Amino acid sequence: MIQITEKEFAMLTEYIHCEYGIELKKEKQLLLMGRLHKLLVELGFDSFTDYYHYLISDKTGEASSVLIDKVSTNHTFFMREPEHFEYFKNTVLPNLKIKKEEQNNRDIRLWCAASSTGEEPYTLAMLMADYFGSSAHHWDKKLLATDISNKVLDVAKKGIYDKERLQVLPPNWKLRYFKNYDSSQMVVVDEIKKEVIFRRFNLMTPNFVFKKKFDVIFCRNVMIYFDQATKDRLVEKMYNYTEPGGYLFIGHAESLNLKQTNYKFIMPAVYQKPY
Repeated sequence: MIQITEKEFAMLTEYIHCEYGIELKKEKQLLLMGRLHKLLVELGFDSFTDYYHYLISDKTGEASSVLIDKVSTNHTFFMREPEHFEYFKNTVLPNLKIKKEEQNNRDIRLWCAASSTGEEPYTLAMLMADYFGSSAHHWDKKLLATDISNKVLDVAKKGIYDKERLQVLPPNWKLRYFKNYDSSQMVVVDEIKKEVIFRRFNLMTPNFVFKKKFDVIFCRNVMIYFDQATKDRLVEKMYNYTEPGGYLFIGHAESLNLKQTNYKFIMPAVYQKPY
């Protein structure tokens, strides 16, 4: 096992924090060493110092992309924190429908800012398909799903999931929105796939440059890895790209610093931008 020194750990964690906002504390030193050891061997490095210099000298971005795939945690599943999806279905969508029809605007803009392997954005797409029903084709409701990890985005784009992972979904969803892929897996149907646009995106990007603001942003269970200053900067950027009256959903283990943001608390882990 290639050992990591305290100096090497400090160099790598500073790089990870600056590039991706993820804060790795001292107790994560063995974890980082374990996750990167095989990569160092494959690259032919004898030390983490050699790897660090390789990382910062790479201009293609590929080395950094591989690093974040190794470091980031991508634990998710269908209907995670189901209260959010109930609120989205029963309150957010009806409110948006009324608002958009009053504006003669059939464009609903959603952003899943940490989409991982796709369960969250596909769930939202299925909820909207259910809600709008036969009038769905009158609405532009494609949603943007982003993540920092190319590895999980590749899984999400394929939309193939073990059947046991789908047990939490309503039976009619499995019949309507999935089809058999093989004996143990199902795949999301094209009707839902075409509603989700997957892109690689780093939330630490200094200035967001989206063309339009979003009606709803889901950014769940990612800010738990950030320090407070990083959280505050990200929330400010998301606020600036939220439509008045729009919603921000975060993870139940997270909270906003209400002294630093104008988002208003609605219910646990749900906030709204005032009109």
